[in-house]
Amino acid sequence: MKGRAFVAYAIVTSVLEQLGVAAVALWLLPRLGIHVPIWALLLVMIGLGVYSYVVTVLNKNALDRRPLSLPDIGSKGKVATLLSPTGYVRIGNELWQASSTGPTIGTKKEIVVTAIESMTLLVAPADGSNSQPSDRA
Repeated sequence: MKGRAFVAYAIVTSVLEQLGVAAVALWLLPRLGIHVPIWALLLVMIGLGVYSYVVTVLNKNALDRRPLSLPDIGSKGKVATLLSPTGYVRIGNELWQASSTGPTIGTKKEIVVTAIESMTLLVAPADGSNSQPSDRA
């Protein structure tokens, strides 16, 4: 999700959260004999709005950040999730979306990067063998 779609999603979810808080405070709690003053409800809703704004800004900044560099072809790493044919691999300290150029590769198996398409790494088993899925997580 990028740009305007992310901001629109954030606004819609924030409004729904606010409506949920208002519904609980104005409808449900009075039915249980709990009465919340309007000033307290407004204070909670303002706090929730500020929290939503801060989290949205932080999330958008994190999503916009790109890695400093792509792994080089020939880089080695380990499979994080089963590659059948797509999954995730760990190269250095980063998780990358990857696709196996051959057989299914099980978790914790060593892989080598053979090509890069967009932000997806094409990988093969490092030992060149036909790897089978690992039962270990």
